[in-house]
Amino acid sequence: MQERGFEIRTFMPRFGCINERRNQLHEVIRLSGMNLIINDNDHQLIIKVASIPAARVQIYFIDNDEYFAPRKAVVTDANGKEFDDNDQRAIFFARGVLETVKRLRWQPDIVHCHSWFSAVVPLYLRYCFADEPLFASSKVVFSIYDNTFEGVWGDAFRSTMLGEGVPAEKLGPESGLTYENLVKLVIDHADAIVVEAEHVPAEVENYLAASGKRVLRPTGDISSDERLNQYKEFYDSIL
Repeated sequence: MQERGFEIRTFMPRFGCINERRNQLHEVIRLSGMNLIINDNDHQLIIKVASIPAARVQIYFIDNDEYFAPRKAVVTDANGKEFDDNDQRAIFFARGVLETVKRLRWQPDIVHCHSWFSAVVPLYLRYCFADEPLFASSKVVFSIYDNTFEGVWGDAFRSTMLGEGVPAEKLGPESGLTYENLVKLVIDHADAIVVEAEHVPAEVENYLAASGKRVLRPTGDISSDERLNQYKEFYDSIL
């Protein structure tokens, strides 16, 4: 996509299983050092970067000594059990990305959120950052993949997002968010959806069909020109 004229900046959590030395991560002092106050608690935001030289793409890593760095895993522990605070980790990641973009003073035309861990980003953009000029014209795309989660994002998630300024009626059922409910919530707040999953839950598939949102179901090998052209045409149509 970079070669096709898009300026791409990629943000991801600095999960503890990422080897900093091997991947040459280094901290960006001018972007780090910010404390995010979420739910009346201070959380240190640490920004590290690495690059993919062949693609000329910079990767920004959102790090925190509580949520990411100490855990040598992604979203489950060594026994395969989901971390109880994955909802809070996703919230911190979303807020950290958008605060970093503000510090970079970079205005994205499209904010493309990949998988459920980034699902909080559209909520932040629509409500908490609604008055931020950098995001005033940004379009939101969300990609659905086959990875899901089994738990429910309950009272802690709801309480935190209410404190961040998201209206109660926009947070889904009060009983909490299952994976399916979370994806439906994202569909409500996204401009377009990409379906990369081979198997989409019927509940989500039906909701997506009824939403009337623009949908891309890319075909072809992941690195093929055909597939990349499908994405470019999709992005262009959104813009």
